[in-house]
Amino acid sequence: MPNAGTVVISARGEQRVRGGHPWVYRADVVDVDAAGGEIVRVIGPRQRTIGSALFSDQSQIAIRMLTHGDQPADLALLRRRLEGALAFRESLALDATAYRLVHAEGDLLPSLVVDRYGDCLVVQALSQGMDRLLPAVTEMLVALLSPAGILARNDPKVRVLEGLPQTVDVLYGDIPEAVEVREGTIEYGVDLRRGQKTGLFLDQRENRDAAARYARGRLLDCFSYNGGFALRLARHCAEVEAIDVSADAVARIRDNAARNGLPHLKAREANVFDELRRLERAGARYDIVVLDPPAFAKNKASVPNALAGYKEINLRALRLLTPGGYLVTCSCSYNVSEEMFGAVLHEAAVDSRTAVTVVEKRMQGRDHPVLVGVPETYYLKCFILRKVE
Repeated sequence: MPNAGTVVISARGEQRVRGGHPWVYRADVVDVDAAGGEIVRVIGPRQRTIGSALFSDQSQIAIRMLTHGDQPADLALLRRRLEGALAFRESLALDATAYRLVHAEGDLLPSLVVDRYGDCLVVQALSQGMDRLLPAVTEMLVALLSPAGILARNDPKVRVLEGLPQTVDVLYGDIPEAVEVREGTIEYGVDLRRGQKTGLFLDQRENRDAAARYARGRLLDCFSYNGGFALRLARHCAEVEAIDVSADAVARIRDNAARNGLPHLKAREANVFDELRRLERAGARYDIVVLDPPAFAKNKASVPNALAGYKEINLRALRLLTPGGYLVTCSCSYNVSEEMFGAVLHEAAVDSRTAVTVVEKRMQGRDHPVLVGVPETYYLKCFILRKVE
């Protein structure tokens, strides 16, 4: 993978890279002598080499830096960074058979995601450059991990912005229709081809463990998807209700509840916004409520509406809590910062006339590392709040 071309960037783009951010936007590209998907030499306005990067001729993110200065961006670098990412996960000694092995920029492998599900791997190549490198990545993963199969879940919408097709392909070995995985004592059946993201929401595992420390009495788990929080907390609670707008998700929750011997976990299909209002009118009370919605803010333009949505569901949830009860509330919108999310929670507490304390502030699991100086890699915020009275 030798450098095939050059891209000249503006002074603003150079300052961004030297400040530690690996992305340069199209607006800061001055001149291009390269094709989309190539590894290019990035040159500053004073003709100094800044480093090597993946180049996209379609995305607004034109440059994703791989190296700085004259350090070569070659297959040896790719393998070394893969080995480093795998060694880090090994050091975490995670009590799970499903977790993230490579977290893109967080592992200095821009736009590459690799998740483990038992003996199978699921990969995503989310840029033109990484898509071109996928055969080499696959070969290295086979050599390093000897998986039973590797599936490319290259169906996220972000690939459209790169001019890439949305596809799901088996790259190596065999991928069964369903894979059994474990997080601690909880077992899941996973559809790797059709499940959300790469099959499961792996980034909440450690937050579910943290929430279990406060679980008791009656639990309401909203936006439950596969039932992750409900399943993990159920053994500590007398009654468990899981809500999701998707009938397929509700069916999965019920299957997982049966698989884990949790007959008191009841799942139902409902719009969470409507259901929270209905439960409040009915005078329902819970000792712990979990809010883990999908990303409300897909882009900066949608942030105001997202904040209104977060405020609405958190206000209702606080009103449903018993005194001394806990609210586990999350945002996976990276366009909504921790400060913004905290402000929304404050507003919800004020409007619900509820005194709350922050018990824990949490983030995505350690297998989804945040690269300092790159806010886009810090997307999951999780607050555990206690209703004082």
